[in-house]
Amino acid sequence: MDNIYLLMIIALVILAVADLVVGVSNDAVNFLNSAMGSKAVSFKTVVIIASVGVAIGAIFSSGMMEVARKGIFNPNMFMFNEIMIIFMAVMITDILLLDFFNTIGLPTSTTVSIVFELLGASVAMALIKIGHDGGQFSDVMHYINNEKAAEIIIGILLSVVIAFSIGAVVQWFTRLLLSNNFEQKATWVGAVFGGFALTAITYFIFIKGLKGTSFANNSYDILGGRTMAYFLENRVFTILAVSSVFWSLLSYAVITVLKTNIYKLIIIVGTFALALAFAGNDLVNFIGVPMAAYNAFELWGASGLAADQFPMGVLAEKVPANNWLLFAAGMIMVLTLWFSTKAKNVVKTSLDLSSQGATEERFQPNFLSRGFVRSAMAMSQMSEYVLPKSWQQKIDKQFEPRLVSKKVKAADLPAFDMVRAAVNLMVAAVLISIATSWKLPLSTTYVTFMVAMGTSLADRAWGAESAVYRVAGVINVIGGWFFTAFSAFAAAALVAYLLSLNLEVMFPILLLAAIGLLIRSSIAHNKKSKGIIAEDSLTKAGSSSVQGVILESADNISNVVKRGNRIYTNAIEGLAKQDLTLLKKNKKQVTKLSDEVDILRDNIFYFIKNLDETSLRASSFYINILGYLQDMTQSLEYISKTSHKHIHNNHKKLKFSQIKELKEIDITLEELFNKTKVAFDSHSFEQIGTIIKHKKELFDLVTDKINKQVARTRTEESSPKNTTLYFSLLLETKDLLTATMNLLEEYYNSHDSSVEPATIHIEEE
Repeated sequence: MDNIYLLMIIALVILAVADLVVGVSNDAVNFLNSAMGSKAVSFKTVVIIASVGVAIGAIFSSGMMEVARKGIFNPNMFMFNEIMIIFMAVMITDILLLDFFNTIGLPTSTTVSIVFELLGASVAMALIKIGHDGGQFSDVMHYINNEKAAEIIIGILLSVVIAFSIGAVVQWFTRLLLSNNFEQKATWVGAVFGGFALTAITYFIFIKGLKGTSFANNSYDILGGRTMAYFLENRVFTILAVSSVFWSLLSYAVITVLKTNIYKLIIIVGTFALALAFAGNDLVNFIGVPMAAYNAFELWGASGLAADQFPMGVLAEKVPANNWLLFAAGMIMVLTLWFSTKAKNVVKTSLDLSSQGATEERFQPNFLSRGFVRSAMAMSQMSEYVLPKSWQQKIDKQFEPRLVSKKVKAADLPAFDMVRAAVNLMVAAVLISIATSWKLPLSTTYVTFMVAMGTSLADRAWGAESAVYRVAGVINVIGGWFFTAFSAFAAAALVAYLLSLNLEVMFPILLLAAIGLLIRSSIAHNKKSKGIIAEDSLTKAGSSSVQGVILESADNISNVVKRGNRIYTNAIEGLAKQDLTLLKKNKKQVTKLSDEVDILRDNIFYFIKNLDETSLRASSFYINILGYLQDMTQSLEYISKTSHKHIHNNHKKLKFSQIKELKEIDITLEELFNKTKVAFDSHSFEQIGTIIKHKKELFDLVTDKINKQVARTRTEESSPKNTTLYFSLLLETKDLLTATMNLLEEYYNSHDSSVEPATIHIEEE
């Protein structure tokens, strides 16, 4: 039995490595968001800076490790075997929960997950002990560190409101001071802002970094025999005054002498500070539990007592962290930064929600987002009555967006400017570092995300075109945070209960299950990533002439035809075989295709806006093509969903004669689509004329099937549902043919091989 605990320690070490990987993949958004969004420096430079910050922060994080040991529960109330069950339940739950959020691309809080997992597992073990000892339910409160747990939870919840509010206020005043044309402001303005921002960031680097080191408590003659920690705590105003003068003068020199953008320097220093604060504040979330378990195992091994007889009050004592373990953990975090693809997925969500320009909106509006937007609009209208008109005009002028050259691709434009990025980093670094200096594991995700959302609101990034989508996205993310808390508590409690039933049996089962789920998730994510690259996805046109748009759109037509052919065939196959799984999958595929066409239509505004005045015919052609593509996808969507609904509702299957006729149409359509695909793949648009010649034959085929079904209905058909389905399929097939032929005719009439296509750079979402 004793060997089981050694195996658990080994398993916890492995789980700690996995937890570092999945945790950093989610939390990387906290310090990469601003630098990547502003594109102040290259991605490689950003990751190098963040890596240095993470490595240093990891070494300075020893003070936070006490939270995992005694911050949530009272260790003296548990025996060694019970503590090990709690720690194992926490690690298994944490890995699976964080990996789930990484997979769906939503930022969540590793702090919230670890706190509520510790809370859930310890409550479960406390209830089990109380049940065995015949105690009262209220005795649970004796097992939990109520004061510390309440402090942590309240701090986490308050961080949402405080971070959003402070971010919004600071950004509003900053924009009012600097405007969107901040680079044209006087040198002293940039120097003052740089001095203020760098003073705030570097001071809290000192508070976060130096106060956590062992030499911070040593006495130094240069400090009058006092410790560094004492000096930092009691000379705040002196340090801030000297730092502000120093950094302001340095900022002025950087701008005037070195001709360097001071905002880039702020972003570089801020990224480093936030990465350092992240590692110092959040490393406990990944390795605090395994380190506490190892300390407990060492103490139990030296005691010579049985596992269920050794009380864990010793965990309440302060134990110095192993700096080599902290360094190793930092290196794993750095490697994850460089190689994690899920991290980029999570960062994209945050950037899309805070982008100054138009993006592909990922979230759909809901009644809450609409209500918040209406309330904000009402408050904005009220402010117009309060403030003098001259004031409003001056304020609006400061918030006027900068003009962007039409020749610059939107993909090359930053999501927001360097001023907002600097404010994001400055405010978030200050708030997180303050919390860390107070040994409070405030959620870095909550702070950085809500600061970014607050600055977005204040910077008028959420306009009438995007506000309901962005607010809905924020609500979804915050809802995910509450889901994190409840699911972490419940899942950890359940795992702890299962482990307590029979540790030797349930430990390997649950461990293997967790590893299996992680591997499965990783394989699914890799397949999805490759699928995104390999899939026949649609692309936006970027040409300024009809002939250019014809060539660029050819790939889209080929892709729609290929995927439409597959969707139509699967619908017929699913009906013939009554294969609900195939029809369900088919419905998802056609929905994805329809969404991609909608995205192309949403881009029409930007396409037309970037056309030359002499190339307006291209816009008419492009609009017509998109209209025909949408008609095709709507017909395919109706056919797919109707087929799925029929089988899903367990209606009578189609007759053999009906299936045979549908298959005949499917074969004919497949031939049409294959020829069309060949023509567009090879850009041999002259072949389209040959395809169009068979237009009447195709329509006659469908009309013949309709007439046959009419005759059957009058004489032998007995199922209204079958009749309705069959007529619906034939009529939609006819509409599909009409849209396809209209598209082919548009291409055939517009293409001129003698004209050289012209292209320009345009904005893309």
